[in-house]
Amino acid sequence: MWKEPWLLGLIILIFVSLFLFAVYPIYQVFKITLVSDKGLDFTTVAKTLGSRSFLRSFWNSMQLGIIAALTSSVIGFVFAYANTRTSMKGKSFFHLVALLPIISPPFVIALSVILLFGRNGLITSGLFGWQGSNVYGLTSLIVIQTLSFFPIAYLNLKGILESIDTAVENAALNLGASRLKVFTTITLPLAIPGIFSSLLLVFIKSIEDFGNPMVIAGDYSTLAVEAYLQITGMYDLRGGAIMAVAILFPAMTTYFLQKYWISKKSYVTVTGKPSHTEMPIRENYIVWPLFAFCGLITGAILVFYGTVVWGAFVKIWGINHSMTLDNFKYVLSRGFDSITNSLLLSVISTPITALLGMIIAFLIIRKKFIGKKWMEISSMLTFAVPGTVVGIGYILAFNEKPLLLTGTAAIIIICLTFRNMPVGIEGGTNSLRQVDPSIEEASAILGANSYTTFRRIALPLMRPALFSALVYSFVKSMTSISAIIFLVSVNWNLMTVTILSQVEGSRLGVAAAYCVILIVIVMAALGILQLLVNQLGSKKRRAF
Repeated sequence: MWKEPWLLGLIILIFVSLFLFAVYPIYQVFKITLVSDKGLDFTTVAKTLGSRSFLRSFWNSMQLGIIAALTSSVIGFVFAYANTRTSMKGKSFFHLVALLPIISPPFVIALSVILLFGRNGLITSGLFGWQGSNVYGLTSLIVIQTLSFFPIAYLNLKGILESIDTAVENAALNLGASRLKVFTTITLPLAIPGIFSSLLLVFIKSIEDFGNPMVIAGDYSTLAVEAYLQITGMYDLRGGAIMAVAILFPAMTTYFLQKYWISKKSYVTVTGKPSHTEMPIRENYIVWPLFAFCGLITGAILVFYGTVVWGAFVKIWGINHSMTLDNFKYVLSRGFDSITNSLLLSVISTPITALLGMIIAFLIIRKKFIGKKWMEISSMLTFAVPGTVVGIGYILAFNEKPLLLTGTAAIIIICLTFRNMPVGIEGGTNSLRQVDPSIEEASAILGANSYTTFRRIALPLMRPALFSALVYSFVKSMTSISAIIFLVSVNWNLMTVTILSQVEGSRLGVAAAYCVILIVIVMAALGILQLLVNQLGSKKRRAF
């Protein structure tokens, strides 16, 4: 370390950045929660935590989280099992459609539910005339969060099932076991880590979800929305912080359970021995029900997203369904600034986020220095903490000199960077753990410094993780709302916040137009990134 002072300086700079932009904001949230002008004050905390409104919101959040976790994990497992274990047709199509909720704004499905089943909904008012129907509440939230979050469970379980050596299942079949017996005694037990992980991940996403409950919860209050309303409606920053901290404890507990409990278990089936060729399930009595189930869920997603696309071209939803481009003209004339702001800030934060994630991953895996474990934990903090807590923390931390950043583009870029960075760190560390350190040691022996070794050897080896971090960072930067809604200003408003305000103002056609434009931008960016990956891969193959 002393031979490379710049490396020591880089580590110190990262430590300072993590303290300022990850640890310090969370500390500020706890400080305002527990400390008043008179010092430590637990009276307000006890009063808030004991109030009927808080207890109702807390119970509602936990109830919604548990139900959404169960339903999303069941659907995700069925999708993953059908995709990895059967010869079902259309698997690629089902996979692509299942990714739509991940790359779109968090409340697209909620908007679609209002367009279809709201007071002037196409189905309730137009087709069936159910004028007395109420679309707001727990039932709609469960459906929306299930369809929004099951892709998380699906991708997680798909990776788990693909890693299980099918030779174990084939051996059981050869010994005379039925498909049901193989599933219940081999496949399902080996998938327990993925199932448990999916339950916890969806539970976290559900209880910290802000967009969907804000749009369609009605009188079913949740903690994330109540914290926001306390700050913006009641101007009670401390009360909002107390409610945000109440989300923090179950979310953090669940996060560390998901991260460390599963790591203690062993479900190894892949060894150095050769495995048998995969034999997909072809029995019609298994394949066709799975196909029907996946088709039903996929159809529901396409209907909801198709409704939003259609709603963007309708003149006045529920009254005049004639086709028009007025909604897009309104967006491009009155709301063009929010589009350019979202795109600009995302383009700036994305490469910073991905590269910083790779650097921290390299330091954690390949370098020895004091405080390395602290760097790893603090870098993951803003990812594990609910977005509402992060947003409130940034307001408290950067609202006074010398760190007066409130209302600037810088605070949004910093928030996006440190909130999305942990995914890149995880991907980078996983990539480096699979690479023999002797490759980089050879570089050092030949006289290369750490910078050259990182740039010429480690970074190319982490290329898949780098592009995954770029994709994830851009998508989340464009579609996030829970933390960002506290940080936007008149000069720097973003698309997701504008969409939410349009929904609250009942301008559903304009909100749908914003959603369509946002989805098109994200999909175009993903296509460009994929094209770059393919070109780099082809250049690499030609070099060999």
